[in-house]
Amino acid sequence: MQFSKLAEMFDRLESTSSRLEMTDILSEFFRTVEPAELRQVIYLSVGRLHPEFYPQELGMADKLVLKAIASVSGRTPKEVEDLWIKTGDPGEVAETLISKKKQMTLFSEPLTFQAVVEGLTLIETATGKDSQDKKMKHLARMMHDSGPLEARYLCRIVTGRMRVGAGAMTVMDALALAFATKEQRPDIERAFNITCDMGLVAETVAEGGIEAVRKIGVTVGDPVKVMLAERLRSLPDIMDRMSGRCAFEYKYDGMRVQAHIRKDGAVKLYSRRLEDLTSNFPDIADALKEQLIGQEAIIEGECVAFDPATGSLLPFQNVTHRRRKHDMEQTVEDVPVRIFMFDLLFHDGKDYTLVPYPERRAKLEASFSKHEGPGPDKVGFTTRAVIENEEQAQEFFDQAVAAKCEGIMAKSLEDISIYRAGSRGFLWIKYKKDYTQALVDTFDLTVVGAFYGMGKRAGMYGALLMAAYDPDTGKFGTTCKLGTGFDDAFLAQLPDMLSKYRSEKKPASLDAEMVPDVWFIPGVVLEVSAADISISPIHTIAFGSVKEDAGLGLRFPRFTGRVRDDKTPEQCTTAAEIVEFYQLQEERDSDSPEMGDEEPSE
Repeated sequence: MQFSKLAEMFDRLESTSSRLEMTDILSEFFRTVEPAELRQVIYLSVGRLHPEFYPQELGMADKLVLKAIASVSGRTPKEVEDLWIKTGDPGEVAETLISKKKQMTLFSEPLTFQAVVEGLTLIETATGKDSQDKKMKHLARMMHDSGPLEARYLCRIVTGRMRVGAGAMTVMDALALAFATKEQRPDIERAFNITCDMGLVAETVAEGGIEAVRKIGVTVGDPVKVMLAERLRSLPDIMDRMSGRCAFEYKYDGMRVQAHIRKDGAVKLYSRRLEDLTSNFPDIADALKEQLIGQEAIIEGECVAFDPATGSLLPFQNVTHRRRKHDMEQTVEDVPVRIFMFDLLFHDGKDYTLVPYPERRAKLEASFSKHEGPGPDKVGFTTRAVIENEEQAQEFFDQAVAAKCEGIMAKSLEDISIYRAGSRGFLWIKYKKDYTQALVDTFDLTVVGAFYGMGKRAGMYGALLMAAYDPDTGKFGTTCKLGTGFDDAFLAQLPDMLSKYRSEKKPASLDAEMVPDVWFIPGVVLEVSAADISISPIHTIAFGSVKEDAGLGLRFPRFTGRVRDDKTPEQCTTAAEIVEFYQLQEERDSDSPEMGDEEPSE
């Protein structure tokens, strides 16, 4: 396959914002690609050579890419940099300058897809003191054989700025259309959710059809998308939803971790964002390996900082110190952490994701030995009890809050209570102490725009346009303009934090009516609180769900100070959740006495 075919397909995707049209473009292209090449096509579409959870990245800096463009186009480095300053996109710079180079008729040979994969592999694996020079020359060599459009996407791939707009949901729709049926799409989605490897799923369905996809299983070392909880406004509502009986667990204020313990003794710890956290929690990895009864397992738990003198749990901000990249030995000593395990997904060859929760929990508790030797126990289980009435529910919740937890998780004990990877549902329900306040919970939102500041904030970003995610459409919708809760230090960090996501136009994955000074591809996720939710004529999330021709917006939003670097934009608060928040708010307000009304008598 010629790389030009892939570049043309990317260009077609980028030119439309219609998910249906994107699905058709992808499915049509997928049918023309060999299964092994299809796997790499999927990875390259997001600027990678591997699944997202692999640590290797291409990661060429803009300035290095500009040097490669200058060497190929015959322009001076200053000319190239001046154009880059105007556009902000090395891909656009390459396309413009290479299209003007008359000598481009002297190509040595057409650029093949395989040559691109090999060249990118050389860039990714270049090491040593002259590694940057090697990377630049490998890119220049590929661009020398490329046309303008191919050069655009080569530069975007190596800088991690692929902006074709087709998300995971659209790709799965296209795979179902190309190689299966609409009714079989859930099988494709489950395979992706238990492997986090769309390339593997694509190659499998293209080569062996849907039956081969159904045989894909959980594998130690490949992270599984986490199961998520719904929320309800009160403990009685939870008990009613759970038919009067369920399990309650403490909901700890820590960092959710999925641990993969292999037969050879290697341990990998993944965040819910699929980041490798093993180097941040080496003590937890060692303790899990030592205390596992068996050869291999996948477990989930919450890593929580604690005070070794008192044993009391510490707030989330403490465990975030473990995210440092340097001085980890000292940090491990300064910030003691304990993992509270709550689920088992795999153990010694058996996939437990299709097993009901009570059996998973029992197997989890039987799969780890007690700590022996000096020092505090690093491995434990979430505090848990079977709850059968509202009085027990309230007592357990009060105990959780007293133990400095966020609240509780209620979990179904029914036979249907399997581990639904990547899904949110009422098999798990969370209830936090914050739910007794005016508005239920906080919101995890992604930055999609910025407004330049005025007054004290002149010369920096003064406010941000925030968005939530709608998995049904695969698009983001705006929810608020966020301008409070920022301190000076955070405002100073914002430009660097957001620079890699800057876009010259509104992202294809975003629905927005409000126009900021600067657009951003969804990437950075922030935690936001608000006074309430209102029907909004200018915000687009959940558009038409509550009122025709209107979305929902957060009133008086405020940044809590927490950057959710453990979440991807697709793991943001969803449109359905915001609708649910709005409905809970309306129910609460309708249940409250009007101003001046007397309280009802006993």
